[in-house]
Amino acid sequence: QKQVVESGGGLVQAGGSLRLSCAASGIGATIYVMAWYRQAPGKQRDLVARITNGDVTTYSDAVKGRFTIARDNAKDSVYLQMNNLKPEDTAVYYCAAEYLDGRLRSYTIWGQGTQVTVSS
Repeated sequence: QKQVVESGGGLVQAGGSLRLSCAASGIGATIYVMAWYRQAPGKQRDLVARITNGDVTTYSDAVKGRFTIARDNAKDSVYLQMNNLKPEDTAVYYCAAEYLDGRLRSYTIWGQGTQVTVSS
Protein backbone atom coordinates (compact mmCIF):
# COMPACT_ATOMS: atom_id res chain seq x y z
CA GLN A 1 0.00 0.00 0.00
CA LYS A 2 1.36 3.39 -0.99
CA GLN A 3 1.38 5.78 1.91
CA VAL A 4 3.01 8.85 3.36
CA VAL A 5 3.07 9.40 7.12
CA GLU A 6 3.98 12.63 8.88
CA SER A 7 5.03 13.17 12.48
CA GLY A 8 6.44 15.89 14.70
CA GLY A 9 3.73 18.52 14.89
CA GLY A 10 2.68 20.16 18.13
CA LEU A 11 2.29 23.35 20.10
CA VAL A 12 5.17 25.79 20.41
CA GLN A 13 5.61 29.40 21.45
CA ALA A 14 6.51 32.07 18.95
CA GLY A 15 10.24 32.06 18.29
CA GLY A 16 10.49 28.36 18.99
CA SER A 17 11.37 25.44 16.75
CA LEU A 18 9.81 22.21 15.55
CA ARG A 19 11.00 19.44 13.26
CA LEU A 20 8.56 17.57 11.06
CA SER A 21 9.32 14.17 9.61
CA CYS A 22 7.69 12.29 6.77
CA ALA A 23 8.26 8.78 5.47
CA ALA A 24 6.90 7.29 2.27
CA SER A 25 6.43 3.56 1.83
CA GLY A 26 5.06 1.08 -0.66
CA ILE A 27 5.53 3.36 -3.66
CA GLY A 28 7.90 1.11 -5.59
CA ALA A 29 9.21 3.87 -7.84
CA THR A 30 11.64 6.74 -7.68
CA ILE A 31 10.14 9.61 -5.72
CA TYR A 32 11.41 12.57 -7.67
CA VAL A 33 9.93 15.27 -5.40
CA MET A 34 8.99 15.36 -1.74
CA ALA A 35 7.29 18.44 -0.42
CA TRP A 36 5.60 20.09 2.53
CA TYR A 37 2.38 22.02 2.17
CA ARG A 38 0.26 23.72 4.80
CA GLN A 39 -3.34 24.71 5.16
CA ALA A 40 -4.66 27.16 7.73
CA PRO A 41 -8.38 27.22 8.61
CA GLY A 42 -10.42 28.80 5.85
CA LYS A 43 -7.43 29.06 3.51
CA GLN A 44 -6.13 27.07 0.57
CA ARG A 45 -3.33 24.55 0.81
CA ASP A 46 -0.04 26.23 -0.06
CA LEU A 47 3.43 24.96 -0.82
CA VAL A 48 5.92 25.48 2.01
CA ALA A 49 9.00 23.77 0.62
CA ARG A 50 9.94 21.08 -1.87
CA ILE A 51 13.06 19.06 -2.59
CA THR A 52 13.95 16.93 -5.59
CA ASN A 53 15.84 13.65 -5.49
CA GLY A 54 18.81 15.72 -6.65
CA ASP A 55 18.49 17.94 -3.54
CA VAL A 56 17.26 20.99 -5.41
CA THR A 57 15.14 22.96 -2.95
CA THR A 58 12.40 25.55 -3.25
CA TYR A 59 10.83 27.58 -0.44
CA SER A 60 7.87 29.88 -0.18
CA ASP A 61 8.74 33.49 0.54
CA ALA A 62 6.90 33.22 3.87
CA VAL A 63 9.33 30.65 5.27
CA LYS A 64 12.56 31.37 3.42
CA GLY A 65 15.43 31.78 5.87
CA ARG A 66 13.52 30.17 8.74
CA PHE A 67 12.64 26.67 7.47
CA THR A 68 14.97 24.05 6.04
CA ILE A 69 13.91 21.01 4.07
CA ALA A 70 16.14 17.94 3.85
CA ARG A 71 15.74 14.50 2.39
CA ASP A 72 17.05 11.00 2.91
CA ASN A 73 16.59 9.22 -0.42
CA ALA A 74 17.62 5.86 1.00
CA LYS A 75 14.73 6.05 3.47
CA ASP A 76 12.25 7.84 1.19
CA SER A 77 11.97 10.41 3.94
CA VAL A 78 11.83 14.17 4.13
CA TYR A 79 12.24 16.53 7.06
CA LEU A 80 11.27 20.12 7.74
CA GLN A 81 13.22 22.04 10.35
CA MET A 82 11.18 25.06 11.37
CA ASN A 83 12.91 27.80 13.33
CA ASN A 84 11.76 31.18 14.58
CA LEU A 85 8.15 30.09 14.30
CA LYS A 86 5.44 32.73 14.08
CA PRO A 87 1.73 32.55 14.90
CA GLU A 88 0.98 32.81 11.18
CA ASP A 89 2.78 29.49 10.68
CA THR A 90 -0.12 27.79 12.48
CA ALA A 91 -1.64 25.26 10.10
CA VAL A 92 -2.01 21.61 9.27
CA TYR A 93 1.17 20.55 7.52
CA TYR A 94 0.95 17.92 4.79
CA CYS A 95 3.71 15.88 3.25
CA ALA A 96 3.50 14.93 -0.42
CA ALA A 97 5.51 12.46 -2.47
CA GLU A 98 5.53 12.75 -6.26
CA TYR A 99 6.60 9.81 -8.39
CA LEU A 100 6.45 8.56 -11.98
CA ASP A 101 5.05 5.22 -13.04
CA GLY A 102 6.47 3.08 -15.85
CA ARG A 103 4.70 5.25 -18.44
CA LEU A 104 6.12 8.45 -16.93
CA ARG A 105 2.75 9.50 -15.56
CA SER A 106 3.03 11.61 -12.44
CA TYR A 107 1.25 10.76 -9.22
CA THR A 108 1.14 12.44 -5.82
CA ILE A 109 0.60 10.65 -2.53
CA TRP A 110 -0.51 12.82 0.39
CA GLY A 111 -0.10 12.27 4.09
CA GLN A 112 -2.87 12.74 6.60
CA GLY A 113 -1.40 15.97 7.95
CA THR A 114 0.06 17.06 11.27
CA GLN A 115 -1.06 20.09 13.25
CA VAL A 116 1.41 22.85 14.05
CA THR A 117 0.20 25.54 16.44
CA VAL A 118 2.31 28.57 17.32
CA SER A 119 1.17 30.64 20.26
CA SER A 120 1.98 34.32 20.60
